Amino acid sequence: MLSILDKYIIKKFLSTFFFMLGIIMLFAMVFDISDKLSEFISNQAPISAILFDYYLTFLLFYGNMFSSMIIFISVIWFTAKLAQDTEIVPMWFSGKPITRFIRPYMLGATVLTVISLVLNHFVVPRANKLRLGFEEKYYRDVNQVEDYHADYPGNQTVFFSNYATTQEGINDFTVQRWNDSNKIVYFLKAKLAINKPGTFNWRLVDYYEKSILFPKGKIKHGQKKDTVFNFKLDEMAQRENLAETKTYSELNSMIEREKIKGSSLVPFYEIELHQRTSYPFATYILTLIGVSVSSKKKRGGIGINIAIGLAFVFVYIFAMKMMTVASLNVGLPVLIAVWIPNLLFSFVAFFLYRFAQK
Repeated sequence: MLSILDKYIIKKFLSTFFFMLGIIMLFAMVFDISDKLSEFISNQAPISAILFDYYLTFLLFYGNMFSSMIIFISVIWFTAKLAQDTEIVPMWFSGKPITRFIRPYMLGATVLTVISLVLNHFVVPRANKLRLGFEEKYYRDVNQVEDYHADYPGNQTVFFSNYATTQEGINDFTVQRWNDSNKIVYFLKAKLAINKPGTFNWRLVDYYEKSILFPKGKIKHGQKKDTVFNFKLDEMAQRENLAETKTYSELNSMIEREKIKGSSLVPFYEIELHQRTSYPFATYILTLIGVSVSSKKKRGGIGINIAIGLAFVFVYIFAMKMMTVASLNVGLPVLIAVWIPNLLFSFVAFFLYRFAQK
């Protein structure tokens, strides 16, 4: 059962967080509009699409991404305010352990963590499909792929020379299939290959096809052919942020498929998957640090607490980026790289908590 103290702190916690979230996202949206407005106008983007397909999902994506940091600043802000107004003194000297004071903070952090986990794995990816689709149509540069080569399920190897989003299809498309003895059993080459969006259906133009069957094979040449492959164009000519549009199960499936292809993008996708969980759980660590550094009344007022909090934020972000680079370039396992900042800062949180005012 929640006490009056619990309700008071949780209310302060959540109201401060959502207020700061709203202010920060409003500034972010204003800066983004000033940067992209000319592109929207030149590409004749509809106002409804700008508001609902882009900026509504923009706020959802970036608000959730930076929620842990905003939670940290919010905790420092309202806790320092409580300390400056001498509201914490009677709480400390009530005779109850410090864990009793920390409990409502952890309850508030739990609410926000659960919301963030659900958004990260299920809601935001669907919203990102609208946002990235809008950017692809009205803002982004042309996506180009050259000298593509990848392996696909069914002992298939796929090649093509070049593709750009402004083109109808891909050029110099080649498919080879192998048997279990690593011998070629099928070969296809087309001057142009067109994939029906979102499907496995393809149209080949000016194609040459050869089946190598025992005791003899077949050779066929034609101008047009409709066929089906077990791959799509959007997974061949994809951007690195495609993972942002995948829900938890979809992202897991995509990672397994990219591993079969030997894709260099696998580490990016694995980092995306694990960060969706590690970022929300950082809320507990940052909340505990925030309470520990701001619960004591300081001579410099709230400003000194905010400065300390921002220093922790910058160090935390630096640690995350450094571990990500180590995973991509040095080969550090993704799971370790993503969770090391949380582990290190959990020790920092414990140290500060132990020496906090009691």
